[in-house]
Amino acid sequence: MSACRLCGAAMRDLFIDLGVSPLANSYLTSEQLRSMERFYPLRVYVCRECFLVQLEECESPENIFSEYAYFSSISTTWVEHARRYAEHVIARFGLHGGSQVVEVASNDGYLLQHFQDRGIPVLGVEPAANVAQAAVERGIPTQVAFFHRETAADLLEQGYAADLMVANNVLAHVPGLHDFVAGFKTLLKPQGVITFEFPHLLELMRQAQFDTIYHEHYSYFSLLAAERLLASHELAVFDVERLDTHGGSLRLYVKHAGDAGKPVTAAVRDLRACEAQAGLHRLEAYQAFPEAVRRLKCELLDFFVRSVRESRTVAGYGAPAKGNTLLNYCGIGPELLPYTVDRSPHKQGLYLPGTRVPIEHPDRIRERRPDYLLILPWNLREEIAAQMAEVRQWGGRFVTPIPAVEVF
Repeated sequence: MSACRLCGAAMRDLFIDLGVSPLANSYLTSEQLRSMERFYPLRVYVCRECFLVQLEECESPENIFSEYAYFSSISTTWVEHARRYAEHVIARFGLHGGSQVVEVASNDGYLLQHFQDRGIPVLGVEPAANVAQAAVERGIPTQVAFFHRETAADLLEQGYAADLMVANNVLAHVPGLHDFVAGFKTLLKPQGVITFEFPHLLELMRQAQFDTIYHEHYSYFSLLAAERLLASHELAVFDVERLDTHGGSLRLYVKHAGDAGKPVTAAVRDLRACEAQAGLHRLEAYQAFPEAVRRLKCELLDFFVRSVRESRTVAGYGAPAKGNTLLNYCGIGPELLPYTVDRSPHKQGLYLPGTRVPIEHPDRIRERRPDYLLILPWNLREEIAAQMAEVRQWGGRFVTPIPAVEVF
């Protein structure tokens, strides 16, 4: 990379090189199996000035997100997470029928439905037209657009000044960070609140969560880097929660820097100290990650080799973007993983990018009775193990690949 997308410093320090990979959500039809796929370098850098971890922009957001295969409501765990969040912020900030909630990257309405059910006006902003249509069909007002400074100005003119703005797992998807965050500054009311959720870089490093890295994720945030970004737009973090979603995430509560009514909590100071103790303000802390990833790759390949030697069958569960990074980097294709299954009808009948593993209906597991079920969305292991509990009836076992290969 030539320059850091946050601070503009020259970029020369590699965080990890995962080789080349197709776009993680570029699922293939059977007709496309006859054609070549585009593979892009998956190289990640760390800025030695602001410590934002980031990868090169190999493809534009318009080509990635205008049509999307991920529908949030497929996961019952994620919908429940959204419901609990809505109840919490409604009570904490006294939201009511006169408030306005705006969610950026609102997907299929999985979250806004919980505010609307309480009589609170909502608006979703979603760049993927096919996903936005699903939200509209369930009665969630949604505008199809990429969010940035100009989008926010248009929404402000339309009367959508926000008491609460929500951005779950979208900050990483934005190459133009400053234009994006400036939009929040524009649309937020003077005493309004923004919440950002994103996987925590510290947990990614601690647990070798390399599969979280893919081209749709341009940046990987610590509190350290996020606070620097927000401060450059006169926004400030006043509270933070550590979540167990996606293997360890942060939820930042953000205000206008001049809003004196929301003092900074001890949780923010504690997390700053935690990141400092982990060395996230020093380049040396980032240099052990590649070796941890290599060890994990070898561990997963050892599991597959043992399964072949013991004549045990392995099937996959799920077709998440993270699974495509995992399989492509480890070189695991249909010869080791003959198929995976997914509850989403939008993915069934397609093939994983790069590896070309077929995606089938979950009934396939009941028909074939594999010895092992590899859970690719390992962050949802409890939900999936409960849904597929009958696997144990024929002696089958579940496997998760991150943070270590575990058979249970």
